[in-house]
Amino acid sequence: MHRARPGSIAFRLFLSAIAITFALLAMVGLVLSTLNRSAAERAFDRRLDVYLKTIVAHVANATGTPLPQHITLEDPLFVFPNSGWYWQISDAAGDPSKQRTSSSLPSGSLPRLADQKRPELAGSPRQDYVTGPHAERLRMVERDVDLGPDGHFIVSVAAVASELEKEIGLFNLVLLGTLAFLFVAFVVVVLVQVRYGLKPLQRVSEALAAVRSGRKDRLEGPYPDELAPLVREVNALIDANKEIVERARTHVGNLAHALKTPLSVLLNEAAGREDPLAVRVRDQAGLMRDQVAHHLERARMAARVSVVATTCDIAPTVASLVRTMEKIHHTRPLAIDVRILDEVRFRGEAHDIEEMVGNLIDNACKWAVSRVEVEVRMGETREPGDRPVFHVLIDDDGPGLEPERRIAAARRGRRLDESKPGSGLGLSIVYELTSLYGGRLELATAPIGGLRSELVLPAA
Repeated sequence: MHRARPGSIAFRLFLSAIAITFALLAMVGLVLSTLNRSAAERAFDRRLDVYLKTIVAHVANATGTPLPQHITLEDPLFVFPNSGWYWQISDAAGDPSKQRTSSSLPSGSLPRLADQKRPELAGSPRQDYVTGPHAERLRMVERDVDLGPDGHFIVSVAAVASELEKEIGLFNLVLLGTLAFLFVAFVVVVLVQVRYGLKPLQRVSEALAAVRSGRKDRLEGPYPDELAPLVREVNALIDANKEIVERARTHVGNLAHALKTPLSVLLNEAAGREDPLAVRVRDQAGLMRDQVAHHLERARMAARVSVVATTCDIAPTVASLVRTMEKIHHTRPLAIDVRILDEVRFRGEAHDIEEMVGNLIDNACKWAVSRVEVEVRMGETREPGDRPVFHVLIDDDGPGLEPERRIAAARRGRRLDESKPGSGLGLSIVYELTSLYGGRLELATAPIGGLRSELVLPAA
């Protein structure tokens, strides 16, 4: 399958799937990260709450006596100065003489969540992040202890949040790596799925190209249910096209046969007489015969062009035409050089390419002084989806043709120089044939001095 281009179905499917996947994975990652942070904070808070309850118990047991100066907890971090793990007992009314702190807090004090209007839910302590005495970020839990006449105290336990953040960061890193792996895996899956899913469309495209190039005359093989109706319609269209072409050929043959006899009778009746009427009848009947022949040939051209499954090689056709022209013009010192640079097949009837190239080579030989050059090469397509074309360049070293006279040269029956033999239909036939095949004929100045005729036609 070709690389997906912007605007193609494959690119749209791939881009939409990747965008939706990225959005979903980002949402899942955000939800999981938030849930993990909440779970980690709850677990950390439960750990701090154990210490908080121990301190609250010591405060409650001190009813009627002064608060203890030191409370020993199992964790030695509350002993090491500035360890980041602190506890504090403070008077709710703000009496500094009743404040007690852990050994790890030799100076300063902890901020109180109660002063920041943080509510205490029933049965649960207040909890939040605060800034410690050394500007470190702390996770704190705090509870009110009302001893009635013995005082109202606020007990706080805080721990440096770096341990919690490290745990959360490690989880987020693992989560990000997992989601990135899933995203890459899904991209690969989508790519494979798009390629596999659109494979039948590629087969249809290749089959149509085979029909267009003449290798096959219809679409064959099994196709998915979604494409089977399209394949049937295309095959029906091809069959209908063939039937129309066959009818046209039949009508053209019948018309040719019907007109041939009356024209022959008129010409025969006028052939043996020289009176003005006979001469007029002979001239007009001859003109009618030429006109009928021209238009019938044009109808045959259109019928042949309508058949898309016909191709032929260019090299043997050009070689045969050159040999014929050398025999026709053997009385003149004329050299015909042929260069076929690429292997080219014409998507059309061999008779038509002979008609076009033969007329142009014959015209070049008539006007050339001593040299005619014929070159055949493939053309470059402008866009990836463009049909291939090939070029036939025919140059002569004759007098050439002025730009304003090149348009007149294409008119049917127009002869620019009566000194040269011919009916004047050659270039017009070439123009009409190239137009029917979707090609073009361009006249220019040849590098060797005369006229250049360049044919651009569809290649198979």
